[in-house]
Amino acid sequence: MPVPHPAVSRRAVVGAIGAAAAALAVSPAAPAAAAVTTTPAPGTGAAGGRSQTARTVSVPATRAQSAAGAEAASVQADFPIRYVGVSWDGPHRGAAIRLHRDGAAPGPWRALPAGCAGGPDRPAHQEAAASPRTATALIAADGASGYELRLPDGAGNLRTTALDTVHGPARTAVVAAAAPSSLCGAEYLPRAAWGADESKRFKNGVENSPAKYYPLQTLTVHHTDTANADPDPAATVRAIYEYHAVTLDWGDIGYHFLIDEAGRIYEGRWSGDDGLPAQDATGKVVTAFHTAGFNSGNLGIALLGTLTGQEPTPQARRSLTGLLALAARTHGLDPQAKVTYVNPVNGVTKPVDMISGHRDWLATDCPGGVMYASLPALRTEVAALGVAAH
Repeated sequence: MPVPHPAVSRRAVVGAIGAAAAALAVSPAAPAAAAVTTTPAPGTGAAGGRSQTARTVSVPATRAQSAAGAEAASVQADFPIRYVGVSWDGPHRGAAIRLHRDGAAPGPWRALPAGCAGGPDRPAHQEAAASPRTATALIAADGASGYELRLPDGAGNLRTTALDTVHGPARTAVVAAAAPSSLCGAEYLPRAAWGADESKRFKNGVENSPAKYYPLQTLTVHHTDTANADPDPAATVRAIYEYHAVTLDWGDIGYHFLIDEAGRIYEGRWSGDDGLPAQDATGKVVTAFHTAGFNSGNLGIALLGTLTGQEPTPQARRSLTGLLALAARTHGLDPQAKVTYVNPVNGVTKPVDMISGHRDWLATDCPGGVMYASLPALRTEVAALGVAAH
């Protein structure tokens, strides 16, 4: 089982990988989206990529309106809808949605993608008895007032959630002084900075999915299958968080990191309050929910957007390469190796590349055909960047 490299501290590796990634000739990330406003405390600065003092951010609170069964098939929301989260059981092909806008005829029917095969790991006896995979989709609604859903014959257990992550009342959060402000040469947004409402990780006062940590074995690349050229990616991250944590009842966002088209890196799954994303103080990786049945010891990084017909932007690819190189170097992993993954929760095994795509694990289009085809070149780039960081 790979373990963190004994001779190199995590902080030293972060700096080395960041310097190597910064040497790649791509433009820097754009400033953070205006929907998140930051108020530095007096004397706030940055040293070595870390804030010297805590800072306060103001973020729109997420508004959500959920429905189930027959009521979920036709919904009028009380607010402009930015995204619609949908899940159902049964056949995937043939599901469709159409949006409603005030004062206009309903829009055209649009096919729903089956979504990514995420969800928690389960003990072996539960995996064997599991019902067919639930289909999930998160659809951009661009301010629609309502929507209709149409499911194929044999589908059922429909659940939908209308989401507004842009126009809700302002809520404030404090970004800890320990949180880095840059990672791998890119702007980095810890959970508080992009607006994660930590109360959503709890149900009835109890943490819904308590953090569990295992040695890192493998790295998986995803796309979020959301809109390209996203004008407010932080709002999209908040929508994914609400959808995963609350609507799908996973208890948190499914990925360890997300990367937008400007190359900004967003902290995903909560892993503690020590400022080290995705892992505990010993270097074990927190279990997320990005690859159902194969999560524990598997780091998931999602590129925001849909990469079925286009490459990620150069900035996004740079940040992805840097993050993968950082994880591989820190944990003593060979980016070009083929390994046999062993799930420490249920003993399930699977042979995969060290850096894989989501579709290598489960029946899904993720991370998109174009992105998947570029994985061999990505492995080479990650290996070269890891060597440069020595």
